[in-house]
Amino acid sequence: FFDRLKFKMARVLRCRSASLSVIAPRSSTAMFPCVFTMNISDEDVKGKGWVVHKPAIQIRHLHRSASTRNGDKVKPSKSMNKTSSETYFPDFIHAWGRGTFASVGAGLTGLAAAAIYQFDMSLLGGAATLAPVALYWKAGLGDMSQRHHAILRNFPLLGRMRYLLETLRPEIHQYFVENDRDGRPFNRQKRANVYQRSKNMEATMPFGTRKDVTNEGYEWAGHSLWPVHLDDTSESARVLVGGETCSQPYSASIFNISAMSYGALSDNAILALNGGAKRGNFFHNTGEGGVSRFHLQPGGDIVWNIGTGYFGCRNLDGSFSAEKFVETASKPNIRMIELKLSQGAKPGHGGLLPKEKISPAIAEARGVPMDQDCNSPPRHSAFNNPVEMMYFIAKLRELSGGKPVGMKLCVGRPEELAAVVHAMVTTGLHPDFITVDGAEGGTGAAPPEFSDSIGMPLIEGLTLVNSFLRGVGIRDKMRLIGSGRITSSFDIIRTLSLGADMCNSARGFMFSLGCIQALMCNTNMCPTGITTNQPHLMKGLVVETKETRVFNYHKHTVKSTMEMIGAMGLNSPEELEPSLIYRRIDGFKASHFEKFYTPLRTNSILMRDSDAGDLYDDQLEQLKDFGLWWEKGKEINAKFAQSSTA
Repeated sequence: FFDRLKFKMARVLRCRSASLSVIAPRSSTAMFPCVFTMNISDEDVKGKGWVVHKPAIQIRHLHRSASTRNGDKVKPSKSMNKTSSETYFPDFIHAWGRGTFASVGAGLTGLAAAAIYQFDMSLLGGAATLAPVALYWKAGLGDMSQRHHAILRNFPLLGRMRYLLETLRPEIHQYFVENDRDGRPFNRQKRANVYQRSKNMEATMPFGTRKDVTNEGYEWAGHSLWPVHLDDTSESARVLVGGETCSQPYSASIFNISAMSYGALSDNAILALNGGAKRGNFFHNTGEGGVSRFHLQPGGDIVWNIGTGYFGCRNLDGSFSAEKFVETASKPNIRMIELKLSQGAKPGHGGLLPKEKISPAIAEARGVPMDQDCNSPPRHSAFNNPVEMMYFIAKLRELSGGKPVGMKLCVGRPEELAAVVHAMVTTGLHPDFITVDGAEGGTGAAPPEFSDSIGMPLIEGLTLVNSFLRGVGIRDKMRLIGSGRITSSFDIIRTLSLGADMCNSARGFMFSLGCIQALMCNTNMCPTGITTNQPHLMKGLVVETKETRVFNYHKHTVKSTMEMIGAMGLNSPEELEPSLIYRRIDGFKASHFEKFYTPLRTNSILMRDSDAGDLYDDQLEQLKDFGLWWEKGKEINAKFAQSSTA
């Protein structure tokens, strides 16, 4: 039939060559019609002077018949006369309905009755025979009477197959369908790299790279013909945080555990992460859920993350409590304090923890009652504008006894970032570090629109923050931390080259705990016992084993990072710059990062309108944008000042 149709169409159009493709079910009783696509060669198109839109011709086939221009009928083939059940299995599902369900049920009931009569069954045997039939009727009639699912009402009992297959689909896809580079948000190869390092396995690759190096987006680091040897235990693998105003500066690793709250993570997960951090001498960020006893017990270094709920340092009404802050910040494990403005996975979004989910341990860590819902508002109440925030940061530093205090944000509007930097310049106050969280960052649960469509990715956000700080001459007064989908040594090197001093990773360390990316973090049914408070699931996570794997993952990743930096001919991570990282733009061209992510030169924003501004002629286009944002940032602070005065 298809060959005849193609021949007829080609003859009508007087084409020397044509190909016919079919897109549709093969059955005339299917739910959707067939679509035939005729592809005509470029030679025929040019020869006839046609203007053809692709697809060239589409014919909607509704009745399994086709006619030519002269009205000739195509003779049906034998296969066309077959019943739908013989030619297309899904037609069996389409044919199923309430009537079919009732007929099959009646037949099953008759067979059961006949079996009982024929074999003279006892009461128990008869009940056992009728039980499946009764279950059939109960389930089917329940499907037809429910009002929530049209599929179940129209296809009773059989429609349940859809929901069963839908439930199994993620596992089937992950284990049997996707290849090593298909998985999201982390592909199989990235996860396997973490698993191997955390288990102290040989993390090598045979037979060369699996990546297509000609693909757009492929990235690599430029090596040197004169590499150097770098020791991963040297001071070059650590960064000192805390300026002149800090009496207790902290020496941090270049790779650390990013913010994950207790409550979102289980007791055992927190114990294993902090235990690994203690063994590896790197820090563990608490997340905004407060400092729990599970953070403190192993004795690892802690960065206390304080969000809008002020958990662990709040009054009963949710406002900031200086007294409770001092009580927690004075603990020796707390090495730094981080003021959270926003996070990449859901920037500008608050949260509500229902009272039913508040356990005694969560109530203790957060300082909240168990009989009330726990609210995290979208913004802070301790300050209302960038200038007040700078004074609040200075206050926290003083109350903590001189420990480094920083801030965490996902970059949104550049002019608001400019207002924050402008407040640093005008007040002379600044944080000791800034954590830039990319929009690709993860969370246990967030509205999909916030995760997918709000916030700036890490590369652009980090470049923007670095440029603003350099442009006003205060970059050397604070450290930058990059976070957002960082798991490998190359991820670290790329982030450091864009201006970061160190990196944080959350999901990378979750993989070291045994996370299988089941994507069940928001269900409280994590099969690996990481993101759940179910006791029977938490028991699967053995703290002693997993803290060793956390330690191993960190050790091997930092070692590989220093080896790569040495292969690039550098003596320290501080020497990394955008010109050393390359990205393929298309199949024929590639360029280094400096072409796209060049940071501003020191003081270029402040000096752009002066006589010395000629020194920055090569960055005029960038300075136009940054200058505009800078002026808007000044206006934002001026409006805040006017409203505060009023």
